[in-house]
Amino acid sequence: MHAVPSTRSEVELAPMSDHSIPSYEVVVVGGGPAGLTTAIYTTRLGHSTAVFEKEGGRHATVNHVHNLLGVSENVSGSELAAHAVAQFEHYGGDFYADAVDSITETGDDGGRFRLEAAHATVEADRVVFATGFRDRSPEVPELERFTGRGLHYCLHCDAYTLGDGPVFVLGHDESAAHVAMTMLNFTADVDLLLDGREPEWSDETDEQLRAHPIDRVDTSVVSAYADESIDEDEPPWLGGLSFGDGTERDYLGGFAMYGTAYNADLAADLGCALTDEGAIDVDENREASVDGVYAVGDVTHGQNQTTIAIGDGAYAGLAIHKDLRRFPKSLEELEGDDETVADDDLAVPGTAPDLRATMRRVRDLKTHPGLREPSPGGD
Repeated sequence: MHAVPSTRSEVELAPMSDHSIPSYEVVVVGGGPAGLTTAIYTTRLGHSTAVFEKEGGRHATVNHVHNLLGVSENVSGSELAAHAVAQFEHYGGDFYADAVDSITETGDDGGRFRLEAAHATVEADRVVFATGFRDRSPEVPELERFTGRGLHYCLHCDAYTLGDGPVFVLGHDESAAHVAMTMLNFTADVDLLLDGREPEWSDETDEQLRAHPIDRVDTSVVSAYADESIDEDEPPWLGGLSFGDGTERDYLGGFAMYGTAYNADLAADLGCALTDEGAIDVDENREASVDGVYAVGDVTHGQNQTTIAIGDGAYAGLAIHKDLRRFPKSLEELEGDDETVADDDLAVPGTAPDLRATMRRVRDLKTHPGLREPSPGGD
């Protein structure tokens, strides 16, 4: 995985004194589809915005993007992220290839929040967490190297590619049992691998599972091997699994179902409420329990879907804009106690001059960052 490069210089990324700390209206922590969508919306809606992302996010490890309207599955997550960062910077946003270490409320005359990263310190009026989650990997030697090439974690993304093939589901809880039964919609050859563990699903699920044509394998899984038919110059694809009883089974691919861990520590340290599962708890506007803090994407629900993450980002971007924009003002604001309005209150336009300058420059360009080729119907 390659980090998406930042256009900022090392000098600009160096720690700054309190008098020179950059201040933004919006800072997004996380550069996946949810975070970058939020950032593009707030930037295009006239709010100074920065994004912090050190390694490109979990989405950057995806070899093929699925279910994204108009985007070929030949596009990888890292390629999509690179296009998105270029779009974001094109519209006037700042991208920091850096990891945020801490966030605190300032309570002073500057930004409401201070974000400390390894190479930068910034302040923000609004903070957006787009920090995602981590899949818990199976404890099978050699298996994790086939992630995205036979080993999968998202049924709704990858079941399509496994149709009519021999498929495994590795796990021993409720979710593993239900994914195994769901895979019967795509193939008649499904193995549920317990890897030597006792099942943790309910009696009702056990009865339901036994009524489906699924081969339950109780013995341990000791290793994974590659598909030898793949050319040597191609990345290796999973060929099958070896078991503790000395047998082997070839598979087209399968799913590991061991749960997820939400990357919500920064939000929790800031005082944001979490759900029972450990996700950040948000309302319909994607706002967290701490005023001025939002959260989007998998860190709030773990749906593991690019399109849902993008939708979250759009919702949050619009909500933040409505919260921050200077106009329209209410009649109460306009009239005031003495029925007069200070000149500063009606200074227009409401968006900062530097972003408006970028708007003027961008609208005169004929070519903009993003996916453009090949055209529909092309090779």
